[in-house]
Amino acid sequence: MPTPRSSSGRPSGRPGGSGRPASGRGGSRPQSAGAGRSRSGGSEGSRSDKPRSDRPSSDRRSSDRPRDDRPRSDRPRDDRPRSAGKPGERSWSDKPRSDRPRDDRPRNDFRAGGRSVTDRGPADPHIEDDVTAEELEPGVLNELRTLPEGLAEIVARHLVSADRALAVNDTATARAHVAAAKRRAGRVAAVREAAGVTAYLDGDFAEAISELRAVRRMSGGLEYLPMMADCERGLGRPQKAVDLIREVDLRAVDPDLRIELLLVMAGARADMGQADAAVVVLKVPELTKLPKGDARARLQYAYSSFLRETGRDTEADEWLQRAADSDINGVTDAAEELDGEIALGEE
Repeated sequence: MPTPRSSSGRPSGRPGGSGRPASGRGGSRPQSAGAGRSRSGGSEGSRSDKPRSDRPSSDRRSSDRPRDDRPRSDRPRDDRPRSAGKPGERSWSDKPRSDRPRDDRPRNDFRAGGRSVTDRGPADPHIEDDVTAEELEPGVLNELRTLPEGLAEIVARHLVSADRALAVNDTATARAHVAAAKRRAGRVAAVREAAGVTAYLDGDFAEAISELRAVRRMSGGLEYLPMMADCERGLGRPQKAVDLIREVDLRAVDPDLRIELLLVMAGARADMGQADAAVVVLKVPELTKLPKGDARARLQYAYSSFLRETGRDTEADEWLQRAADSDINGVTDAAEELDGEIALGEE
């Protein structure tokens, strides 16, 4: 499972699936906030046409102004505060210290729930009392040790709470907890990773790819490259997904990562109307050499789907049966589809 990571294991939601993005495609680019604005606030017509010598100058003295010839030391002194508007008025800074309202707020308040003094942002989601930082994986806890002790504790508990929310498919609550963690520790890679993954699972592909790019810059790893490519598909940019995957030597990556990248690339080809190319992408030795389990089942299921798109129904049925046999954990719909075909045949 993607981050937030806990000792309880990772929920489903890995990219690729049957070769389709996690949610619907589409989305348009917003116009720039500054579109149509000029560099300056004025216009050509606002400039004066008078020659420079005819314009009044703020540096010239008025000949009608009475001159004070007294020495500076003899001139009456104005003891009013510079910020005061009228004689006799006292500015805020002139009030005795005892008259000023006292600020008793703690300088370092890392409280959970409600509004934190340190971030002054939106109210944080509630954290259950039984949530502890120790539920996080050791690697994430090590990253959080760069933070002050009290801050690390609350960030960790928000990440654990997000993990619990994802376990019950409550992506909205998960994102709220991750947002609270990011407000406090946005420079920690594990926090940005959690932000990217929860946005992806929630179908917010623009936010997800932005966060995952940041993670890649911070860590330099390829773990979330399939998810980034799938985000490009979700945003309606399948060619960018293909280009992103082509940056990697698929022969040199981890086998599990290779399968994920192949699934997303095949899906991108299908998005562009290239179902035959999608079949070629997935026609790899792993179709039969992988042991039974999630990776093999998902690969065979996607292969069956793209065969059907090309009109090769007999082969598609054969690979659907293989996918159902390989799917010992129920990660695909192969068994349900087979049952549906059998029911239709009996009718």
